[in-house]
Amino acid sequence: RQSCRQFRGSVAPFVRACHTSGMSKTVTVDVLAAEKIAIMTLNDPQKLNALTLPVAGDFIEAVKSLRDRVSAEDIRAVVLTGAGRAFSAGGDMEWLAERGRDAPHRNADVMRDFYGYFLCVRSIPVPVIAAINGSAIGAGMCLATACDLRVMDEEAKVGYTFVNLGLHPGMAATHFLPKVAGQQHATRLLLTGEMMDAQTALRYGVVGEIAPKGQSVEVAKGIAKKMANASPVAVRATLRSLRIQQDEGLEAALRREADAQSQGYARSDFPEGLAATKERRKPDFGPYSRL
Repeated sequence: RQSCRQFRGSVAPFVRACHTSGMSKTVTVDVLAAEKIAIMTLNDPQKLNALTLPVAGDFIEAVKSLRDRVSAEDIRAVVLTGAGRAFSAGGDMEWLAERGRDAPHRNADVMRDFYGYFLCVRSIPVPVIAAINGSAIGAGMCLATACDLRVMDEEAKVGYTFVNLGLHPGMAATHFLPKVAGQQHATRLLLTGEMMDAQTALRYGVVGEIAPKGQSVEVAKGIAKKMANASPVAVRATLRSLRIQQDEGLEAALRREADAQSQGYARSDFPEGLAATKERRKPDFGPYSRL
């Protein structure tokens, strides 16, 4: 069976360094025993559920817990959502700024590991439905895309905004988005970095369903309950078949993304993109240079 190690590569020491038992959980899991489903929540609303290192540590722990509990407690589907007004604002700006001060050869490994900390969601052996309750940006939207299905709040906005930060997309965006939305839509979304409202995301095939305001989790739970009522043997086997097909070529794509991002951190476009994001303005990128 799949494991977190498959997606992460190796158990990173940072998990022990950034997470201690005395800290509050930035990822929570609530089991609804009667419905046979679990709700997994990114729970750092003050930071808009940004994918920080502490969140990564708690996310890995939550995934491991769910992997152990799905059979013991007969959990048949999982809903992943965010606390507060965002699903996830994506990468932590301070941590990204540190990448700009590190060497490309180190960043390539750092980024490949980082993707895996969250892509291990695909090691949960039951369907995972992303309930996009609010904004999902960059790596946050990549996490949603790595789930098996997506439900989106009618007022949410989502986008794969990497190019406007001066970076190549990461966390399997170039792998999963073409499979989910098709090559044409994926090309447009990844090369423009434009944000989408719910209707656009539905039209492009990025999400499968739109929920009324504030109801994304309830709509996702409704789908999860239908899966939970089906044969658990058949559902798990079918899910494995789908994921095996989807994951073909994934490791090569992740290595390519990590390599490209590591080079992007060293170029002048990245600090300009980062500054523009912090200052809430359009970036002013200069001409392409090989240097």
